[in-house]
Amino acid sequence: MSTATAPTSATARGSRDPARESENGRRGPRKVLLYVALVVLSLVFISPLIYMVSTSFKTTADAASTTPQWIPANPTTQAYESIFTTQGTPVVRWLVNSLAAATMQTVLVLITASMAAYALARIDFPGKRWVFGLIIATLFIPPVILLIPNYLIVGRLGWLDTLLAVIVPGAAGAFGVFFLRQFFLSLPKELEEAAFIDGATRWRTFRTIVLPLSRPALVTLALLSFLTNWNDFLWPVYVLFSPENQTLPAGLSTLQNANAVRYDLLMAGAVVASVPVLVMYIAAQRYIVEGVGRAGLKG
Repeated sequence: MSTATAPTSATARGSRDPARESENGRRGPRKVLLYVALVVLSLVFISPLIYMVSTSFKTTADAASTTPQWIPANPTTQAYESIFTTQGTPVVRWLVNSLAAATMQTVLVLITASMAAYALARIDFPGKRWVFGLIIATLFIPPVILLIPNYLIVGRLGWLDTLLAVIVPGAAGAFGVFFLRQFFLSLPKELEEAAFIDGATRWRTFRTIVLPLSRPALVTLALLSFLTNWNDFLWPVYVLFSPENQTLPAGLSTLQNANAVRYDLLMAGAVVASVPVLVMYIAAQRYIVEGVGRAGLKG
């Protein structure tokens, strides 16, 4: 019996499916075209960064040349030495100020947004839909409209020309509440109900169960909040006056005004401003994909 069925099974294993082979043949060129398109798009987006880094290592004459040079003819670190040692451009101090302001505001955003979002996602109270609607409506208000009111409030509090002026006003935002609420809705309620049965309070359930499960969303929101504060230019220019209290974007603008044709200095400053952001994104990219994906599961 086994000898009779052996050729049949061997034939079955050796048989070919023409439809499958035809489909695989069509997929081959598609994959090649897809990879080529991805490589081209990557080069389009990465090339400005590469040219920025290359220009920062050029001499002043080469950086101002109208002929593009992707590889510096005479590599030098003169631009970096200049921005880090010139007394009138305390780039290190600006970098520290930006890191401190962006980090502290990010922590405040995570605290306020997570608690507000959990209340809107899990706690029933009168007018919850209206409150959520009002929060979402604030997303349609242009930030420039709030410039003067925020300036007056910061002035009354005595925070002008301090880092508090660039930390506190943006510590509570509608986007963070909306984003985390959508993520909390995607979490199974059974985990929280089991904790309630075991005697856990709502605060303990939120702190020990909901927040650990929401790490991808929290990391994503943290990165977005950090970038928002890090890249902010208009508000720091209005509320920070002393050169030593400036953040990096505002400080680099004075560097540009003082050295309009020193493209090597400008590119060196841009590289310094880009490095922390790139490092954070590389470290958190897997959490960003998961957080954004799960935040859109429920409405």
